[in-house]
Amino acid sequence: MLIEVCTDTLAGVAEAARGGADRIELCAALELGGLTPSPGLIAAAAGVLPVMAMMRPRAGGFVWSEAEIAAILTDIAMARASGAAGVVLGASLPDGRLDAAALRRMAEAARGLDLTLHRAFDLVPDLAEAVELAVALGFRRILTSGRAIRAEDGLADLLETRRIAAGRIGVMPGSGIGAANARRFAALGFTELHASCSAPAPAEGAVARFGFTGSGARRTRADLVAALVGATR
Repeated sequence: MLIEVCTDTLAGVAEAARGGADRIELCAALELGGLTPSPGLIAAAAGVLPVMAMMRPRAGGFVWSEAEIAAILTDIAMARASGAAGVVLGASLPDGRLDAAALRRMAEAARGLDLTLHRAFDLVPDLAEAVELAVALGFRRILTSGRAIRAEDGLADLLETRRIAAGRIGVMPGSGIGAANARRFAALGFTELHASCSAPAPAEGAVARFGFTGSGARRTRADLVAALVGATR
């Protein structure tokens, strides 16, 4: 079982490595669902573990303007130059379907890098249509909670997505996964899991009062990573 830990700090990368993680999904601002990390953060993290860099220029949904798509294309080149093993992409149409045209441009820009289709997939109305597009564009895996808030509650969709995929693309459950439920996913035959392995960060006094830290900040913990790894091996 491959364990991918999402984190947004170099301290989190170090904790993930110490706990036995196999790969990092590297973001900025995880309290906003994860934004594009900086080149320096990618370069430093890539010296510790393989890095899948999030490509998301703002918080909110995944319907991108032309200017935002251009920014993502530039950030893909930045991630490549900074040593990322791959990038994490997603783009939606207003009705929730995947934006094939935007994703095709992004996937072309990322040619040669590992590709994860992110949880824009959880907004799609038609699983089969979305899986077929992801396969055609060369994505290696789909990160999904099975269109539920927590992956445990989306098991039916996760299994259906994997059935449609038929070995042509990986399905990586994510959201609400930890040591307590990881064995269930392993027993069902999933081979990659995505988790934060984090706990609420302590309040930082004056730093928080001045607004220098976001609400809901969390910290990756090596013991939680190790527990998840131990539960799956």
